[in-house]
Amino acid sequence: MVESKQIPDQTLYDSRFPYFLGNWTRSIPQKNTGPAKDDFDEPHIKRKIAILNKYPQIKELFGYDPRTQYITYAAVSAQLLLAYYFGKVYTGNYFWFFAGAYFLGGTISALYGVIFHEITHNLAAKTSLANRWVGMIANIPMIVPIAQSFRRYHLEHHTYQGVEGHDPDLPLEWEVKYVGNNTIYKFFWLLIYGVMYIGRGLAQQKQLSTWEIYNIIWTVACDIVMYRLFGLKGILYLVASVLFGYGPHPGAAHFIQEHYTYIDGQETYNYYGSGNKFYMNIGFHNEHHDFHMIPWSRLPQVKAIAKDFYDNMAYHDSWFRVLYLFVTCKLMAPQSRLVRSLETHRYSRRNLKVRDDILKSQKIIKGTNLSAIPDAEYFKEYQGLIKS
Repeated sequence: MVESKQIPDQTLYDSRFPYFLGNWTRSIPQKNTGPAKDDFDEPHIKRKIAILNKYPQIKELFGYDPRTQYITYAAVSAQLLLAYYFGKVYTGNYFWFFAGAYFLGGTISALYGVIFHEITHNLAAKTSLANRWVGMIANIPMIVPIAQSFRRYHLEHHTYQGVEGHDPDLPLEWEVKYVGNNTIYKFFWLLIYGVMYIGRGLAQQKQLSTWEIYNIIWTVACDIVMYRLFGLKGILYLVASVLFGYGPHPGAAHFIQEHYTYIDGQETYNYYGSGNKFYMNIGFHNEHHDFHMIPWSRLPQVKAIAKDFYDNMAYHDSWFRVLYLFVTCKLMAPQSRLVRSLETHRYSRRNLKVRDDILKSQKIIKGTNLSAIPDAEYFKEYQGLIKS
């Protein structure tokens, strides 16, 4: 009789389990020359698996929220009415004209980015086609064709988060090199951040998709109609609104908040402040990346259910502070990101598995509120890191 032998488990497991935070150290401007590097794949898909192992009821939150459509129609209508007012009715000076473009138009324009974000994941309507058209409607006051390109490149950001040459959310090499850690350069970089977001996608030199071509035709037609209805001043108002809304505006601060590294080992950050009420919970960014099939209105429920996975992470509660710190703090610059190679990403995703163990309940150590740290403490930390 042949004696059977038990074959040991040869499975390789991801050592980041269960929280999937890394062991890398962040890039320090004027000490390091480029972003920090990771030896693993992006963490969100694996954390999703770990969370669902413990909280399978989260699947009940999957779906879409049709209220996003009504928010879209209201926001577009409001901005077009304002464009008519500033284009055909308003006769005051340009100070108040641009003040209106910043405080009113910029605030509304930033909301369109959140809507594009929802339609990208088909979270506004039942079908992909319906979601695309919600995006096209939201694109009307944006002047430039962005909805379908954002959809394309944002999906690549989810798939290849932090992967050099594949994640269009990463700053380009020249941004890191020439903006550097100069306070004035960082401020002006924020001014053109919306333009750079488009430029990074174009830098990949990919052929336009059919829907991107439709988006261009649609936008040109809408621009012609709006020019005839609102005049040149109305168009100027819309252009200024877009530049303000995707530049130094609190509604655009989430672009910095989301993946610019404030501490070692954490590459995605949440914002838990009052701005989430107007901007459709866009601050719940870890929850979104972990569960991109859940619409904005249910993301707080994800955090409430799986708080043992989220409450220990560092977070922000002020978008004003996010912008201020990025410009003034020596610890922050365009290089303050985490990158990984495509080979590393693919190897880790394919070979390093998620344990079936269920995270046991334990005392949660509350994550750091990054917005509450005084300037002097950040400066002291920077000085220590530079000298080390």
